[in-house]
Amino acid sequence: MSNPLLDFSGLPRFDTIRPQHVAPAVSGLLEEGRQLVARLQALPAPSWDSFVKPLEDAGEHLDRAWGVVSHLHGVMDVPEWREAYNQMLPEVTRFYAELGQNLALFGQYRKIRESAEFDGLNPARQRIIENAIRDFRLSGAELAETDKPRFQQIQEQLSGLAAKFSENLLDSTNAHAEWIEDEADLDGIPGSARAAARAAAEREGKSGWKFSLQMPSYLPVLQYAENRALRERMYRAYATRASELGKADWDNGPLMTEILKLRAEEARMLGYHNFAEVSLVPKMADSPQQVLEFLVDLAARAKPFAERDLAELKAFAVGELGLDDMQPWDLAWASEKLKHARYSFSDEEVRQYFPEPKVLSGLFKVIENLYGVTIRADEAPMWHQDVRFFRIERGSEQVGQFYLDLYARDTKRGGAWMGEVLTRRRLTAGIQTPVAYLVCNFSGPVGGKPALFTHDEVITLFHECGHGLHHLLTRIDEPSVAGIRGVEWDAVELPSQFMENFCWEWDVLSDMTSHVDTGEAMPRALYDRMIAAKNFQSGMQTVRQLEFSIFDLRLHHDFDPAGPKSVLELIDEVRREVAVLVPPAWHRFPHSFSHIFAGGYAAGYYSYKWAEVLSADAFAAFEEAGLKSGSVLDRATGERFWQEILAVGGSRPALESFKAFRGREPRPDALLRHSGMEAETA
Repeated sequence: MSNPLLDFSGLPRFDTIRPQHVAPAVSGLLEEGRQLVARLQALPAPSWDSFVKPLEDAGEHLDRAWGVVSHLHGVMDVPEWREAYNQMLPEVTRFYAELGQNLALFGQYRKIRESAEFDGLNPARQRIIENAIRDFRLSGAELAETDKPRFQQIQEQLSGLAAKFSENLLDSTNAHAEWIEDEADLDGIPGSARAAARAAAEREGKSGWKFSLQMPSYLPVLQYAENRALRERMYRAYATRASELGKADWDNGPLMTEILKLRAEEARMLGYHNFAEVSLVPKMADSPQQVLEFLVDLAARAKPFAERDLAELKAFAVGELGLDDMQPWDLAWASEKLKHARYSFSDEEVRQYFPEPKVLSGLFKVIENLYGVTIRADEAPMWHQDVRFFRIERGSEQVGQFYLDLYARDTKRGGAWMGEVLTRRRLTAGIQTPVAYLVCNFSGPVGGKPALFTHDEVITLFHECGHGLHHLLTRIDEPSVAGIRGVEWDAVELPSQFMENFCWEWDVLSDMTSHVDTGEAMPRALYDRMIAAKNFQSGMQTVRQLEFSIFDLRLHHDFDPAGPKSVLELIDEVRREVAVLVPPAWHRFPHSFSHIFAGGYAAGYYSYKWAEVLSADAFAAFEEAGLKSGSVLDRATGERFWQEILAVGGSRPALESFKAFRGREPRPDALLRHSGMEAETA
């Protein structure tokens, strides 16, 4: 127990875990796992208790230890942690590849499936066994023995390439900075962003202001800076990250090609035509063609609205801003000017009403009202002084706990995410309650004031909290199908996107806003203008997401990475069909598309739009209840959503869970209405 990574008695010991603990701890767990597998695969008559349970228990220890290592690699990507993670990544990948290809283990699961015991198992355990059989097939268990080493090698190479993709993106993001010495060059940039830039410079012992490509620093420049040359430099640097237009060592171009080739080879080995078919096996959607039709149909509905949005912006830029040659680095700036002119408010004005303490209080109140729980501050070892820890209680019962790491750091990968620390399970001593990481990249406090969040950041926080609640409010005691585990990937975003809707409700916002200087709640008139602007440029935003989704699907469906067409030529082709805004030829978006090259969204980025149909329709139930009760924070509807969606996790198909909650199959009507595209597309 001297190695803190091997202490599974409670929460991770972040105060004592060091990079040097990784190799011995993980190596030992891998060896224990191999010994257990050797014993279990030889059982003459496997059962749940003799075979599945010990395998799940051993898997949880490895998941917990490696999960901590992966988490620290993401939030503290310093050289020591990067080296420790990359040293063991091939070993861990190899172990799971061996496990997935083990024909003897596969046979044991099939014996249980065909035994008399199976019908007596509860639905969660039955689903675990059926998922395992499916996953063994996808992991190459039925391949010829001569093919298995190559399949395993592919998995190891893909893991290494994904890690390198993320590291290149982080390194190239951190490499660029704009140093401003003349205050006149800051015209238009909000005071909070200036203060953060000043603090960034001071941390390096320099004068002036430092702006980086981290989103909380980058976005205010693109949105507000009057200095067009500054906006162009920042845009160009951001758009060309991790490409051949920068440092050669950080070019993700060759990595993308190699990743796509390996995925295509993997698909062929498994007997599929392409990787998109492999990706969809455990998802709700039936086929790549079905997904493509869904996306193309949405694009056809949205494109007229996008074209109208762009025409309005161009006319405003010419008529009001004197900008005859609007460039990509002008879009966010001109859009902010148009929004202010049309609705008489700016994102920066709204931001003053979202100080962090008030936002968290409002978020927690939503959760408490919907589900009858209480959220309290708690204590645990942390990996950074800015991290906080909370517990969720219902009466005297602890439901779960979560870490909250909100601020951007140079050593933290970009974006926002929820990660698992502990998963709910039944132990001899009782229930192990779930624990989650909620991680964002917002601006931290500056100048003695609390951190201020944009409304978009508030939406992001609610989104990640939705994922967290899916994990934390599960009532399933089998880890493999508890929380988000076992949920079809294109339904995973349902609870997260569902939570976003509350950020637009007056009875929610009126309780979670407080002006940072005056303490006054957001005025109703400002809220009304926000609602009027809710679907501002929603057409352009929608086709942009559809562009990414179609590009991802085609990349893994009908694109040949060894053929004459390049990745950049494919995205240009997709843009000609879908987009209304075409970026410069030197733009390198694919090189930073970590969702599909380094995350779990390969041939699955469409999930955001697919699940948005589900989430909007689910939220409509709260809107309907609110017409009677006067508030969307309806406890009875919240209780049903908990029991039928969140509590059951992956223990049954997502469509069954949705129908149990809504009483019918999902419809797109609510999504179209929420997006302001209902009238002309109904």
